[in-house]
Amino acid sequence: MTSLLILILFSSATVLRAQTPIVPSTTGPQADREAEIRNLQQELKAISDRLERLEAEGAQPRAASAPSTAASAPSPVAEASAAPTFVSADAPTLSFFRGTTLNFGIDGYYGYNFNAPIGRVNLLRAYDVTSNSFNLNQVNFIVEHLPTAESRFGGRVDLQFGQATDALQGSSVNEQRPQVWRNLFQAYGSYLAPLGSGLQLDFGKFASSLGNEGNYSKDQIAYSRAYSFNYLPFYHVGLRANYNITPKVNFTYWLVNGANDTEDLNGFKSQGFLFALKPTSSLTWNINYYFGQEARDVQSTLNPSAPASPTQPGLPTTNISPAPAGREHIFDTYATWQATSKLTLIGEADYVLNRSVSEQSPARVAIGGFTAKYALARNWTIGARTEYFDDRGGLFSGTTQALKEATVVLDHSFAPGFIGRAEYRRDWSNQRFFLSDTAGSLMHAQTTATLGLMYWWGTKQGSW
Repeated sequence: MTSLLILILFSSATVLRAQTPIVPSTTGPQADREAEIRNLQQELKAISDRLERLEAEGAQPRAASAPSTAASAPSPVAEASAAPTFVSADAPTLSFFRGTTLNFGIDGYYGYNFNAPIGRVNLLRAYDVTSNSFNLNQVNFIVEHLPTAESRFGGRVDLQFGQATDALQGSSVNEQRPQVWRNLFQAYGSYLAPLGSGLQLDFGKFASSLGNEGNYSKDQIAYSRAYSFNYLPFYHVGLRANYNITPKVNFTYWLVNGANDTEDLNGFKSQGFLFALKPTSSLTWNINYYFGQEARDVQSTLNPSAPASPTQPGLPTTNISPAPAGREHIFDTYATWQATSKLTLIGEADYVLNRSVSEQSPARVAIGGFTAKYALARNWTIGARTEYFDDRGGLFSGTTQALKEATVVLDHSFAPGFIGRAEYRRDWSNQRFFLSDTAGSLMHAQTTATLGLMYWWGTKQGSW
């Protein structure tokens, strides 16, 4: 701005000088006019010098204050140099959590049996085992890292505490040392081999895929479990191989110790062959066959004292002679149809042959079940289940009988990670089997009402 003012003043002076004819004369009006021009030029020079001094003085405070302004603001260079340090220091942690999920769950219930049974015991129930009592069914902690083509190793660990642990894996009938493994529901490592579409190999302890129901209540339609869930294997220990033959056909192979055997009971290795078919996007059909030798060849010692012969802590060394060598065969199939966006239908059928001794006639189990769920407005759903269980030889209940059950369910999702589920269920049999309020007096049926509350949080999406 100052330079522009000086330029205008000099230009004006030049114009005035150019418009005045220069005549060599030292007297008269012409001389006076030249004197005025010289005076004007001197004044303009003085003004120019003064403006330059003022401009120089005005620049000094701004230069002096610049360091304080710079000091008060973060240095872009400092920020840029700090960022790489943060990323490099936390890269391993961020990489771990990028492919790993941490999940927690709490599952509790109150149930009432209208038989008022002695001991408040609900017979033939897997998890809702007591009546007229507030119960903590299970508390879960799950860590899972799925293998991928970029990171081919993974694994999963499910820790379980609460009432369900005793029902799931607390019996010396099927475990050598149940007290050792009780809280470890699943624990396996995984490797995704680069073969074809990807062959996943798992080794360790994993949940069984026989039957359509699973361990975690939040993923089920009803709160109580069906007879089939309570009878079929809960878990296996060994090798599991999984391969997608086509986008619509998946095959899984098991080579395991047995059914519900963390430690083998007899040395015979059981096998499973499982097919999952998906003919359409709304229909999934599972066809499974499992066979093995499930009878133990050594005596159980649930709470062992000092052993009579050298052994490992808690492991029995007293053989059963002759050792039972009978086989068990399980044929299992179930289909899930998403009939509409709100309606889900599930059908299941199972047939089991079991011999403790190879020479004896087999005991048989035949199961048929149907389950439906319908989504209502405002996060409400209703559900129903019915089941028939033909227990020939008492493999399940210890008594040859025909069991039936019918269940209706109403649940509400109060928030993501919190479900309340109300259930009414009736079990009945062609034999007097269920407990009453009188010792020695058995009944043909039992009826229960249950309210379950399920809380969970974590980073795993979908079913556990």
